Amino acid sequence: MNTVIMHRRLLIFFALFVLSGHAARGADVPLTTTDGFAVPRPGHVFTFPRDHGSHPEFKIEWWYITGHLFAEGGRRFGYQATFFRSAAPDKSTHLYLAHMALIDVGAGKFHHQERLNQSGWDAHAATDTLDVRNGPWSLRFIDAATERMELHGGVRGEVGFTLTLAPAKPLVVFGENSVSRKGSAPTAASYYLTFTRLSTEGMLTLGDERLRVTGESWMDHEISSSQLDQNQVGWDWVSIHFNDGRELMVYRLRLRDGSADPASSLTWVDAAGGKQKRDFQWNVIDRWTSPATGASYPSRVRLITTDPATGKPAALTLVPLALDQELTGSLGGIPYWEGACRVLDAEGREVGNAYMELTGYAKDLKL
Repeated sequence: MNTVIMHRRLLIFFALFVLSGHAARGADVPLTTTDGFAVPRPGHVFTFPRDHGSHPEFKIEWWYITGHLFAEGGRRFGYQATFFRSAAPDKSTHLYLAHMALIDVGAGKFHHQERLNQSGWDAHAATDTLDVRNGPWSLRFIDAATERMELHGGVRGEVGFTLTLAPAKPLVVFGENSVSRKGSAPTAASYYLTFTRLSTEGMLTLGDERLRVTGESWMDHEISSSQLDQNQVGWDWVSIHFNDGRELMVYRLRLRDGSADPASSLTWVDAAGGKQKRDFQWNVIDRWTSPATGASYPSRVRLITTDPATGKPAALTLVPLALDQELTGSLGGIPYWEGACRVLDAEGREVGNAYMELTGYAKDLKL
């Protein structure tokens, strides 16, 4: 097949993967979407290491790692490594998109790259354990019993990293009764498995430099066949590592009129791994306009919620380590902002680190 035609088909299939898959509304959760893919079931019992692997009966899946790294001399970095799998509409193959990014805070430079491949020799995801690959990038268990994993990533010839990640606390299953709701449609849901805090160490290569780095990472593994509900145009997502050993995850599903879908959610994770949901407000303080795409993204955000440890209001301000942390979507076709942030409390004290993802600002994801 002509390579240009094949490339266009890959892009079309990936767009369908992100934007598709709504079944008719109803009180009962169907077994499949209208196009025949599995739907997350309440009460599902997860089996590991199998459920850390791929689930080809579902349409879409991703393994998503973000983290903060530190080298000698106080040098600071943020990184992202994402492996996406999607089934083609005719179920004949699977498509694999991967994103890598690194923000060099001191130099003020943001590096990023995408890869897009069909299933085969250059991309795969094992079904029995964590082992995903796209070209030279990979994420796999070193030891499934302890859930230690190794990540190989990079950005062209500019950046390379080999990192070992080890869970510092138990796996969290976000949602209720095994299912994370993303909208009112019966199929708008996912299985949402997260290592909220991974001790991280390894080597980072920047040009001719080799740096030993340490830090902490967050890993999401989501499994779904339909992520967006009909009137949703994008989402805002944040993960926070607090200095006191707790974490917070919030996703705000944006509707066409700018309001938040009722399925939006904020969850605190305590030092032992226990979950507590709370209501929240999302207030945009400043915005940044991308010179590459023209998209206007929130650049400073204040989260207002209740701290379950004290029962008192908590006002948390997210401050990006650099404004330009936009992935421009050269292959996937969907620009979005994914950036490392500081977290300040109401008195302006730095109380943690965060990663924030902002989608649907460059274009309505439903168009």
